[in-house]
Amino acid sequence: MKAVVYKDAYSVAVEEVADPAITDPRDAIIKVTTTNICGSDLHMYEGRTNVERGKVLGHENMGVVAETGPAVENFRAGDRVSVPFNVACGTCRNCVDGWTSFCLRTNPTEGVDGGAYGYASMGPWDGGQAEYLKVPYADFNLLKLPQGTTHEADFTMLSDIFPTAYFGTDLAKVSPGDTVAVYGSGPVGLLAVHSAYLRGAARVFAIDMHPDRLRIAGEFGGTPVNIADGDPAEQVIEATGGIGADCGVEAVGYQAHEPSGQERPELVMDWLVRSVRATGRLGVVGVYLPTDPGAATKAAQDGRIGFDYGRLFQKGQQIGTGQCPVKRYNERLRDLIIAGRATPSKIVSHELPLSDAPGAYDKFDKRVDGFTKVLLHPAA
Repeated sequence: MKAVVYKDAYSVAVEEVADPAITDPRDAIIKVTTTNICGSDLHMYEGRTNVERGKVLGHENMGVVAETGPAVENFRAGDRVSVPFNVACGTCRNCVDGWTSFCLRTNPTEGVDGGAYGYASMGPWDGGQAEYLKVPYADFNLLKLPQGTTHEADFTMLSDIFPTAYFGTDLAKVSPGDTVAVYGSGPVGLLAVHSAYLRGAARVFAIDMHPDRLRIAGEFGGTPVNIADGDPAEQVIEATGGIGADCGVEAVGYQAHEPSGQERPELVMDWLVRSVRATGRLGVVGVYLPTDPGAATKAAQDGRIGFDYGRLFQKGQQIGTGQCPVKRYNERLRDLIIAGRATPSKIVSHELPLSDAPGAYDKFDKRVDGFTKVLLHPAA
């Protein structure tokens, strides 16, 4: 089959690789209909992780069941499904507690709990930027979707970024009437704006420096705050009468940088702490790594991000973070899409065949105007 494989920093290629095969009776093989390029894929693309050469990429996947192992009971060939990016066993302590993002069985990497498809340090699982994908523990991991092709561009967000965005607002405890500050208007940040309103927020500030992304945030009802216009924390504080937002979401991660391009991994965390009022809540879903050899400082290379913790303590703010346990949210978000209440596909900028993946990675990484969210269709 054809698949997108990692070659080296700033280099991916579409190559022929071996077809996946059922090796456990609980496996299923999915014919991939849509697979997305995620912002976190860019960390690997830029050479900022330890991903191995030849790794099949892609953790945002959906498709149709092509084959099942003999122990799979709830799915059969022809079923349309979403595949959570978490590879989870369903029976370990963390899975039973609802933390499928920290499964204790699916990742042999020492010191790392939780598996994922096609990602550095997240286990042996090949990704789904390919024609086919093997899903272990299929009965537990798959989410059934309505048959046909309706809502394809909406449902494809259920594998990661829509649940992750909603998770950020859940960690921030967004409640009816809240004012929310969302840092980052990439795909997760945009859907965090959407999620905050789904949870009843009264006003949501969308903070970024890319006009095309801020425009989409406005389509979701967000109040754009452009970093290029000055200190964003001050802009939020001024717009809230000096009080600050009730809660906030960080959707940027460890490669945060000034408008000038100077990388400062603590930058957004500092802004977030200042933007949110005393006793407010913070949901941090941007990716941070325990080691980052490409970081600008020795401390950051060792995963030590020196954000304004003293101010956070002084303000009595609460903070939650981590990889999203997709299964906690994906069924309900699916039903909001079906009901017409949620429309995450608004962020889609390009739908391309798999063969166009290398160019799409390049343009998405360079933040080429208009490249907001890219969907790949292997069968196209």
